[in-house]
Amino acid sequence: MDDFSDITRLLEAAGQGEQGAMDEVFASVYPRLRQIAKSRRRQWQGNHTLDTTGLIHEAYIKVAAQPGSQYSNRGHFFAVAAKAMRQVLINYAEKKNAAKRGGDADHVTLSEADAVAKDAAEELVALNIALKKLEAMSARQGHVVECLFFAGFDIAETAEALNISPATVKRDWSAARAWLYREMHGDSGGA
Repeated sequence: MDDFSDITRLLEAAGQGEQGAMDEVFASVYPRLRQIAKSRRRQWQGNHTLDTTGLIHEAYIKVAAQPGSQYSNRGHFFAVAAKAMRQVLINYAEKKNAAKRGGDADHVTLSEADAVAKDAAEELVALNIALKKLEAMSARQGHVVECLFFAGFDIAETAEALNISPATVKRDWSAARAWLYREMHGDSGGA
């Protein structure tokens, strides 16, 4: 994949304000970000027009726009990228829902219009609302969901990104999925 120590060195240089270091980070991690974006695209079934490159670039703009960002390591960078992808997808879903309900008639680019399938937009917005509630109760579980669901990380990558053990990731993922399901489907567990 990529050279972890080189990426960490570039992230440190970017944090110290070295010109062009963040662009080098982006070039180094681009294949992994593309893989992540493709996995998100497959998740929204029925939408074959997702602009993978657009999603990557929008997320990168959000990450790179954070002035003086200090990333402790490659995992931390990918955790921030996961959050950025979540924000991009949620923003597009909210725009689709607003347009569907006769909201602002602003023109959007082709990649914005196609980023999230119409059927998935409402579910994605509902998930985001539930995820915000979960994050208020357990920020770590919220981060686990971002990494596993929005960024398509595996257990080991999530553990690295969040600096926790794989066993903790598994426990948090199991608890978060159950809580999100109940929250989104109104299942009170028979009460």
